[in-house]
Amino acid sequence: MFRKMLFFALIGLTALGSLAYAQSGSEGVEQGNQLKKKQFQITRKMPKEAKACIQCHKEESPGLFADWANSEHAKSNITCLDCHLAEEHDPGVSQDHYEEYQKPDDKWGSKEYRVPVAAIVTPKDCSRCHPDEAEEYSKSKHANTLEIIWKLDPWLNDGMNSDFERSSGCFKCHGSVVKTTEEGDFEEGTWPNVGVGRINPDGSKGSCTSCHTRHRLSVAEARKPDSCGQCHLGPDHPQKEIYHESKHGYITQAYGDEYNWDAAPGTWTPGVDYRAPSCSACHMSGSGGVETTHDVTERLSWEIQAPLTIRPSEFSPFPADTDWQTERDKMKKICMQCHSERWTDNHYRELDKAVEQYNEEYFKPAKAKLDTLYEKGLLDDSRFFDEHLEVAFYELWHHEGRRARMGAAMMGPDYTWWHGFYELKHTYNEFMTEANELLESGEKAHRYEDFPGDTGNRDKPEEIFGPEAK
Repeated sequence: MFRKMLFFALIGLTALGSLAYAQSGSEGVEQGNQLKKKQFQITRKMPKEAKACIQCHKEESPGLFADWANSEHAKSNITCLDCHLAEEHDPGVSQDHYEEYQKPDDKWGSKEYRVPVAAIVTPKDCSRCHPDEAEEYSKSKHANTLEIIWKLDPWLNDGMNSDFERSSGCFKCHGSVVKTTEEGDFEEGTWPNVGVGRINPDGSKGSCTSCHTRHRLSVAEARKPDSCGQCHLGPDHPQKEIYHESKHGYITQAYGDEYNWDAAPGTWTPGVDYRAPSCSACHMSGSGGVETTHDVTERLSWEIQAPLTIRPSEFSPFPADTDWQTERDKMKKICMQCHSERWTDNHYRELDKAVEQYNEEYFKPAKAKLDTLYEKGLLDDSRFFDEHLEVAFYELWHHEGRRARMGAAMMGPDYTWWHGFYELKHTYNEFMTEANELLESGEKAHRYEDFPGDTGNRDKPEEIFGPEAK
């Protein structure tokens, strides 16, 4: 109750306060052979607990404070407490933070200002002010990506990477299951983490700061390609590299400093605020009668990251609650803000042909050959990645096959051909040759017995799949 009352009190005070930035001299300009330090002063009305947070962090973590002070939150009188304030019994309440109120030598370190705070701000917290965005995000593959990889990924299900390799690699993008100890500390390997599918102590999924990094929480930052490129890059899903190769990326690199990245949500307009789209302009922003969304699953007409390209509603680990034709029509409306209908239709015809060629000429024959090897006992199906043909088949769809399809979808010809279909041909030919030799000889494939890091926990997270998952 205290949390709710303080939250609404802070909102009510918005119109009463203002944040003043008093700057002594110009930053970086010498005056009397001495650099003048930029000084921030709080001159607004706010609860004393909120003021204590701000004044303390201004000294203890000036970078964090400066980010907040330059944010739209600060301009709207949204303070630390609006996001971090918790109830005493809430999961994730910082026990260490209570010690900050026991410092007699610190003006702000007294029990007078003591409040329970949570280190993690979750989509549930953000939903108090951004309900639509939180609801849309919760339905997306981003928010549910940890569940998806546990349903699909042999690295996890077969335990073929270590828990550290997962926590330092996979889970940094996909998200961890954040767990706390009885003392209120975070368990090692689960925090810090801002993965898009993070499971939070309050049960919510995701992290808004994956894209709107704290504590600036900038809409401009989230609109830029490199925000998405934090995770969407590399040999298996190089959307960042494909984008920068495309005309969209080239134009944005050339003229991006002229774009109005800070336009208000729902108003970011092609031809007015930007010349060529970024990732978010196509997949999230409103345009041409298409509404803004935080569900990146929308506007997709193919599931091109799957082994066999299918419609999003047919993706069994997380079927989209959408109709592919409806979503394609939405994306085409986005395209036609800058392109003609004929140009847009031809682009989609090429994408559909790339999908058909990959499915029919590469994936299906290779999958049929793999299944035959398993049926005849020439490959061991007890675990994946311990035989060369299993690795080759995985990379055929997970690496080269994705690059070919994604390059076609995002107009990156070098990735469609040289990094895609060209390398796909070599992988396919080598795979089929070795597979046929095994079938002709009847010999079993060599198994890699010494597989480093083959120590990962195979138990699916209870927080996602329930206690029966183990």
